[in-house]
Amino acid sequence: MKHIESESNASLKQWKKLHSRKEREKTGTFLLEGPHLIEEAIHSGAKLQHVIVEENYQMKDEWLKERFSLWSVPAKLMKQLSETEKPQGILAVCEMMDQPEDLIKPKGRYLLIDGVQDPGNLGTIIRTADSAGLDGVFLGEGTADLYNGKTVRSTQGSLFHLPVVKADLLQIIGQCKEQDIPVLSTSLQEAVDMRRASEVEGFALIVGNEGAGVQETLQKESTMNVKIPIFGQAESLNVSVATGILLYELQRNRS
Repeated sequence: MKHIESESNASLKQWKKLHSRKEREKTGTFLLEGPHLIEEAIHSGAKLQHVIVEENYQMKDEWLKERFSLWSVPAKLMKQLSETEKPQGILAVCEMMDQPEDLIKPKGRYLLIDGVQDPGNLGTIIRTADSAGLDGVFLGEGTADLYNGKTVRSTQGSLFHLPVVKADLLQIIGQCKEQDIPVLSTSLQEAVDMRRASEVEGFALIVGNEGAGVQETLQKESTMNVKIPIFGQAESLNVSVATGILLYELQRNRS
């Protein structure tokens, strides 16, 4: 184990740069914080380059068998690396996952995310898609960065459990149609009650930006526009809450 004491250490400076999206994309790496996320990464086979622990942190013995560089730092430096108020004493530099191709398969179940800008919402949606047993998630233009620290933490490890791919959503819609997969877009205009949607074996659900919703161009390409009924006086639901309701309703109605 290597020890770092100085703020001017080159490795420390490089890891701190990973708080920036530009540096993450440049290096193809991102930060994982906390033992749960690191354990999920290890179990999924993700590539960890470095693990950094606070002095006297007790690591799990089985982790020591993994192939990564191990570093220790004092509490003051861990606080600089951490993006949370209360650092958990361990973080890792992880390589970004591969972007798989040809994900669309007959009867598959997919989520298309159009311009969801809040990292916490995005992470929660990915976690929900994982819980609902989906086959893949596609991130359209304008969507928050998958590897933003808040996004990663909000997924609670689900980003390692299913493919999450940056994509042109119009192309993905076209591929779904080629496989006879119904494409359902959330909308408040000319939309049917979600509970009236016909039973489907596979589906592609599009959810949209917190304020503007799904782009009209994507709605026009969908098979059907759907909405969640509102029984109270709220105008709308948080996008992550709405996604959860829709995905579980679709799963319940699978023929």
